[in-house]
Amino acid sequence: MRPLLPLLRLSAVAAFGTMLATATAGCFSNRQNEGATLYQNHCSSCHGEQGEGLRRLIPPVAASDYVARNRAALPCLIRRGMKGDVVVNGIHYNQVMPGHEDLTDSQITNLLNFVQRSWGNQNEPYTVREVSELLQPCHGSDGQ
Repeated sequence: MRPLLPLLRLSAVAAFGTMLATATAGCFSNRQNEGATLYQNHCSSCHGEQGEGLRRLIPPVAASDYVARNRAALPCLIRRGMKGDVVVNGIHYNQVMPGHEDLTDSQITNLLNFVQRSWGNQNEPYTVREVSELLQPCHGSDGQ
């Protein structure tokens, strides 16, 4: 009986390790996909399923020079919205974009990182700290 005890312990440790790895992977994979889900729920009805925009009414976020050039402004743009003329890939757009004040800093980070790395965009990802800092000046603004 005695030699069987170390085997049982080893088996229990292995089972616990597998369970922990599975649980951890699930947490990270759900969080990792949050940006895509947020885009689908909050942005795709205007900016398109693939970020293509809507003709000359709604600007694209796919392969967007605006996304690449306006890194510091994007968190506030998502939180507070935007109105007025904007030029994206050489085309003028002038529609109101509603804000999403219900999104947390972390959700905005995940949403932005999804856009930053999708559909031809190859921009640096944000950190939650960076987004939180960039959001500080936009509290109380009117989104313009």
